Amino acid sequence: MPQARSATAAPRRRAAPPRPKRVTRRSPPARVRWDRVGRVALLLVLAAVAGLYVQHALSYLATRNQARQQQAIVKRLEQENAQLAQQQRSLTDPATIQRLARTLGMVRPGERSYVVMGLPNR
Repeated sequence: MPQARSATAAPRRRAAPPRPKRVTRRSPPARVRWDRVGRVALLLVLAAVAGLYVQHALSYLATRNQARQQQAIVKRLEQENAQLAQQQRSLTDPATIQRLARTLGMVRPGERSYVVMGLPNR
């Protein structure tokens, strides 16, 4: 049983707890930050999907440009074909044949050709 104290007696002092030794704190082992890992993974997936879309978009644009060029070539060839068909029709016309032959200096059998010299050029 504890001893009785008198009111006038000075209170006993407790002994101070021993001071802890200074210990250098090690940083806790590196922990995996799953929220950051998730974000990085999502960014990588997003970049891969965007890369696939960009590749297909560039392919589409190149194909569309090539189709425009081919259509322009087809249009030019159709115009040239129409022009050549018109020329073919005109060359089978007897009047055209006779006019072209006269410009080359040809005459029909039985005709006489005359050459007039000394005329001023117009």
